[in-house]
Amino acid sequence: MAVIGFIGLGHMGRPMSANLVKAGHAVQGYDLVPAALATAADNGVTTVSSIAEAVRGADAVITMLPSGKHLLDAYDEVLPNAASGALLVDSSTVDVADARAAHQRAQEAGLGSIDAPVSGGTAGAEAGTLTFMVGGSEADFQRAESVLEPMARKVIHCGGPGNGQVTKMCNNLILGASMIAVSEAFVLGERLGLSHEALYDVAAVSTGQCWALTTNCPVPDLVETSRANHDYEPGFAAALMLKDLNLALSAAEQSGTDASIGRLATDLYRRFNEEGGGGQDFGAIIKSIREHSGS
Repeated sequence: MAVIGFIGLGHMGRPMSANLVKAGHAVQGYDLVPAALATAADNGVTTVSSIAEAVRGADAVITMLPSGKHLLDAYDEVLPNAASGALLVDSSTVDVADARAAHQRAQEAGLGSIDAPVSGGTAGAEAGTLTFMVGGSEADFQRAESVLEPMARKVIHCGGPGNGQVTKMCNNLILGASMIAVSEAFVLGERLGLSHEALYDVAAVSTGQCWALTTNCPVPDLVETSRANHDYEPGFAAALMLKDLNLALSAAEQSGTDASIGRLATDLYRRFNEEGGGGQDFGAIIKSIREHSGS
């Protein structure tokens, strides 16, 4: 059993911390939102009133925060209060430069550090089936495995500091673009008299097969796991998809990468968010595509 500090007990952090408790770890949790602390306490987390209390005496510290600024601000309190030899695990989705800055600050403080963003959404967090994409040294990766395993289906070492974030943004560039393509195909089929069932039955076993189709299909009543069956209650919100696409597009521009599809996907998710869709599942973008299709 390890003592784990957990900072950020929102939609993802709450079930992640609960799975650590179920695995027998002692979790010290902190969040700015009182309701999040109350729910975490119901799940067996020892809730505390500050970041300093959350990290004090912890073998590992996990952060799950909204942005790189939040992460680096939190590290102002984490680093001077963390136990000697503690391992810092950041599972936020942030800019690569911020992730590498966090690694550098941890190293200067004599602490181990990995960036370990996740794929799998809230459903994966609840089920303990997240994929962790880990950036950091081989030694720190090996230290982190036992901490991550209760929350994970897969834990993959992607290379040095920041490479977990690089992997996450590349993966979500694929995901965002593929969801748009799947949605456009269904809308095109609708307008030409093709049933949803016929398109799904063919594409699901043919070259159009992809996760956006067979796991989170944007049309309801075709795939059991789809958020479309629940009025697009978010497993992965459209606002978060836009955030990740913006990170990918920024990285593409900084690296001189031609990312025309990524730019278009970002524009379409931005439009959907401006239309009020940010709080819905990212598969709900099919509604925007329908609305913007001609008569």
